[in-house]
Amino acid sequence: MSVTLTPVWDLDTIFPGGSDSKEYREHVQQIREDITLLSQQVTHINLSSINLDEWAKLFINLEKLQKEFREASAFVSCLSAQDVKDEQANLLVAERSDLLAEMEGLITLIDQKVAGVPEKEWEELISTPELKELDFVLREKRDKAQKQLSKEVEMLKNDLSVDGYHAWNQMYGTIVGKMNVELEEDGEIKAYSVGQAANKANHPDRKNRKYVFDQMSKAWKKDADLISQTLNHLAGFRLQTYKHYGWDNVLKEPLEKNRMKQETLDAMWGAIERNKHHFVKYLDRKAELLELDKLSVYDIGAPIGKKEEKKSYSDGAAFIVNHFAKFSPKMADFAQMAFEKNWIEAEDRPGKRPGGFCTSFPNSEQTRIFMTYSGTSSNIATLAHELGHAYHQHVMNDVNGLNQRYAMNVAETASTFAEMIVADASVQSAATKEEKRSQLEVKIQRSIAFFMNIHARFLFETRFYEERKKGMVSVDRLNQLMVEAQKEAYCDRLDEYDPNFWASKMHFHITGVPFYNFPYTFGYLFSLGIYKHAQEKGGSFEDDYIVLLRDTGRMSVEELAQKHLHVDLTKDGFWEEAISLCVEDVETFLQL
Repeated sequence: MSVTLTPVWDLDTIFPGGSDSKEYREHVQQIREDITLLSQQVTHINLSSINLDEWAKLFINLEKLQKEFREASAFVSCLSAQDVKDEQANLLVAERSDLLAEMEGLITLIDQKVAGVPEKEWEELISTPELKELDFVLREKRDKAQKQLSKEVEMLKNDLSVDGYHAWNQMYGTIVGKMNVELEEDGEIKAYSVGQAANKANHPDRKNRKYVFDQMSKAWKKDADLISQTLNHLAGFRLQTYKHYGWDNVLKEPLEKNRMKQETLDAMWGAIERNKHHFVKYLDRKAELLELDKLSVYDIGAPIGKKEEKKSYSDGAAFIVNHFAKFSPKMADFAQMAFEKNWIEAEDRPGKRPGGFCTSFPNSEQTRIFMTYSGTSSNIATLAHELGHAYHQHVMNDVNGLNQRYAMNVAETASTFAEMIVADASVQSAATKEEKRSQLEVKIQRSIAFFMNIHARFLFETRFYEERKKGMVSVDRLNQLMVEAQKEAYCDRLDEYDPNFWASKMHFHITGVPFYNFPYTFGYLFSLGIYKHAQEKGGSFEDDYIVLLRDTGRMSVEELAQKHLHVDLTKDGFWEEAISLCVEDVETFLQL
């Protein structure tokens, strides 16, 4: 890849004209018309006389409609992320919530019909050639529908969520979008977005790191009272919903959404906790290298040794494509296409929302990646991560749309697997001992993130929800819960923690996916299992990997692992073996 790449995405190939796009308006109008037509079709279905052709047509139309909605939703996500001050885009976000409520109302109608089909006729229905490939998702839909409240109550919940549940998420986005972090540079005070400031948080100089950390903390504290309202009310909406469903366990919904058993989650965290002492050794050694008694939270990502060399966007892209090619030529070809067709928004500029994501346009069979790139190894890892997501969708483009809705934990498998390819190749291609140590640390940083940072998020969120059942949780108590969770997750090995993390981490405020934390760790370790399997199989694994990805939307994670890796995720063995690969990195690092 010798061309100079532009780090700004092209959205006009989806809908030209940005937030004022006429084509987008027409697309949304078509969605509304299709919702009306499909609602009429569902209403006229007679449960006393099952018409197989009628049902097959229903699910064909549902697939088409869901793809249309995902296309529109992804476009709005891109618009609102690239410019948080685009008022028209913010209006489209609100409109999307209304449209989502209409979609969820339609799904409720379909679910009620699905639940009402007699068992004998149901088995006959899903065994028809037209619907056989949808066996898993339709059974899942029926099981969920049979546990729902009445149609009227479900519809009311969907309607109220627009200006209740989802509105709190939008409010959080508005608050963060208006935030600035003031940093003094070269004798001048400059205002940065929180995303830009975060890219400055791992400066080689500790005084600079602490300064950026303190300034960011000051910004989050300033709006903590507002953000505590968004978090409390969002959680309150969830808990009220759970109460009416008769659910006591706050993990019931996230586990079901991730098609995952409690036993699997317990086995994973148990294996991690038994192995944390290895990673504590790394934290202690890093503190010595930085000439500190203990690391603080802002030291964890600090570089060691020589100042990190930054790569231009074009060089970072070439680095990723070259390393992808060593494992999977198909994935490398896809990544190169994504770069050359400007599917990636990576420009380092103010006004963008923080973080990174990948979103899919199923009708266009395209994806878009969002991040802020400043040339660091962490940025390259993030870019590889999001390209893993994009490749996952790419290989599923010809899969039935209803089978494309894979859960977050397996979505994070593809992304962390792509990260692993680049990280491992970076270590192996290191020219010097110093470089190898530096690249190894990048790998270990990921383990620290998934085993400690994510664990802290999980511990905080489970405890916060238990307290929220009793009433509103104050800012001071949220800070306290956050620090307690971080102390436990990091084995009390840090000197200073981040009490504001509950406010700064957007994932706590996302409504689409509850407990936006443990799926990351699952994906990381599951990807390590796949990676080891790939190494053992050699060059023949590329096609096997594609088959595994194509199955992610039509089976539970336990079934997926059993079919493709022949392992039981509810047992300790798989998790211990995956973690052992991370422990090897720590041991090699300590030797170096």
